[in-house]
Amino acid sequence: MPPPPGWRPPVYVQAPPPRRLPAQDMAVMDQAEQQAQRLTYGVGAVAAVVLVLLTCLLCSRVIF
Repeated sequence: MPPPPGWRPPVYVQAPPPRRLPAQDMAVMDQAEQQAQRLTYGVGAVAAVVLVLLTCLLCSRVIF
């Protein structure tokens, strides 16, 4: 059975208004993003080299 029309739960505490966010330094954010991208590419390159070496090692074991 639905509640009567106009029924609402009681409100005891009003939420405070949202606070103002600090300003963002876009130049610093761009620099941090570029550093993170370089790190990601570096980790990916190392992983690719390891995978190629493992593949060559496994293939040489199969052939010989």
